[in-house]
Amino acid sequence: MTGTTPPGITEERAASRWVRDMFGRVARRYDLLNHLLSFNLDRRWRSHTVERVSSILEIPGARVLDLCCGTGDLLLALQARRGAKASPILGSDFCHPMLIEARRKIARGAIPLFEADALALPLRDSSLDLVAVAFGFRNLANYRKGLEELLRVLKPGGVAAILEFSQPTNRAFARVYGFFLGRVLPWAGGLLSGSPDAYAYLPESIRKFPGAEDLASALRRSGFTRVEFERMTGGAVALHLGWK
Repeated sequence: MTGTTPPGITEERAASRWVRDMFGRVARRYDLLNHLLSFNLDRRWRSHTVERVSSILEIPGARVLDLCCGTGDLLLALQARRGAKASPILGSDFCHPMLIEARRKIARGAIPLFEADALALPLRDSSLDLVAVAFGFRNLANYRKGLEELLRVLKPGGVAAILEFSQPTNRAFARVYGFFLGRVLPWAGGLLSGSPDAYAYLPESIRKFPGAEDLASALRRSGFTRVEFERMTGGAVALHLGWK
């Protein structure tokens, strides 16, 4: 377990800065490209994640954070499942333009958003019941520190839910998936976003990210006492749940 490795960068701070700037450039078209390039499956993956953590969302007063919330799709789905009259879910991201896009979709003042680094959250120890991360964890500059920070802010009995791209287990599907990542995604994403470097980095970050078993092992090594994961869409995506 190391961290994201943008092209030509080896130092953590520089990697973090590169990723933040890159997401800032694509923020305005990020939702469109997510839905288009995933064939709208990203909505299903998020919906399933919400269902898996619904028992926590239903606890009165449970404190929930959508970490690396981006433009707020998972955040809104979590809040909708919880109910408009329930206590609001928090949203956090380290990319300011992403938070601006999230605010456009959220009723004014309804959901608190704050800008912060996922490796150093401005939150007390043992303060949250649930932290959810959708397609943001692989962009952290240090995966081990990211897991340790999740563990720090969770209460005993709290859950970390990490929804992330993974590696298909079927060989035939893996070849098709590899072609899509290597050829289609960089071309289409670069063309539609106007930022070819972003959509060259994103598929490469998926290829380099640890597989589902490796991420589960890392969660256990970090101190999570119970870890589960399930693959979706032929293993292209995996949802990990870790209990403190």
